Amino acid sequence: MFQVELNLPNTDPLCGLEEILTSLIMWFFYALIPCLLIDGVAVLPAPQNLSVQSTNMKHLLMWSPVIVPGEIIYYFVEYQGEYESLYMSHIWIPSSWCSPTECPECDITDDITATVPYKLRVRATLGSQTSAWSTLPHPFNRNSTTLTPPVMEVTKDGFHLVIKLEDLGPQFEFLVAYWRREPGAKEHVQVVRSRGIPVHLETMEPGAAYCVKVRTFVKVIGRHSPSSQAECVKVQGETLPLALALFAFVGFMLILVVVPLSIWKMGQLLRNSCCPVVVLPDTLKITNSPQKLISCRKEEVEACATAVLSSEEPFRAWL
Repeated sequence: MFQVELNLPNTDPLCGLEEILTSLIMWFFYALIPCLLIDGVAVLPAPQNLSVQSTNMKHLLMWSPVIVPGEIIYYFVEYQGEYESLYMSHIWIPSSWCSPTECPECDITDDITATVPYKLRVRATLGSQTSAWSTLPHPFNRNSTTLTPPVMEVTKDGFHLVIKLEDLGPQFEFLVAYWRREPGAKEHVQVVRSRGIPVHLETMEPGAAYCVKVRTFVKVIGRHSPSSQAECVKVQGETLPLALALFAFVGFMLILVVVPLSIWKMGQLLRNSCCPVVVLPDTLKITNSPQKLISCRKEEVEACATAVLSSEEPFRAWL
């Protein structure tokens, strides 16, 4: 007799459950493999909405922050210029100020050193986790910067027209236009390179008003800013200077008169104090010559003596 064995399917419910669990575990493991790889898909989301705000040659790269509750996200910024793209095998260079940074923005002014298109990219990190790179949609060129009129301060120093300009950096020159406010006045233009230091423009005429406006010029991009609003100052008229001159003249003349008079008066006082002058009465003044006066006095003395002797004789007789 032949014995036939039939392999019937296992109907044990526990075995079926183990197979299902094994399949789920394997599926979950294969799903996590890309995240566990170093160069695989990043755990963190990449920064979004990259843009560049550039004003007066100051360039700021901005993006939407990556938010993980309770965690601090760091960002790394890299750039690639025309030179790196053509001659350095498309390498990316870390930004000098923003690798890493906690803020969702980066000042890339010092990185943009040429007037060529620059590619920019950002990624986020959290511990050992790293996001994918987010790249600026369009390359940035610094010649697209927005130039604004500079801030200026117009004053006067006596009869000098003075202007003070804000410091925008070494790449800026200032074209200063000034004129006398009157019909048909000629406009003068002066190039100013000093920044933050008052500059004397012109000597103003008394009683006249002068106006000033200014715009910037950036040579590396060959562009001008719009002109600022004109500011005007007026010099005081001639009334006050004339009054001052008249007052000074009167004072000078008084000094010329009073000082010599005072010196003469002091000399008189000193002379009278040290060597006084005695004025004799008219009765004591000698009108005749000295010899005549002496002879007259001798005769008067003899006559007086004779008279005295004559008056003594009766007295002696009585005795």
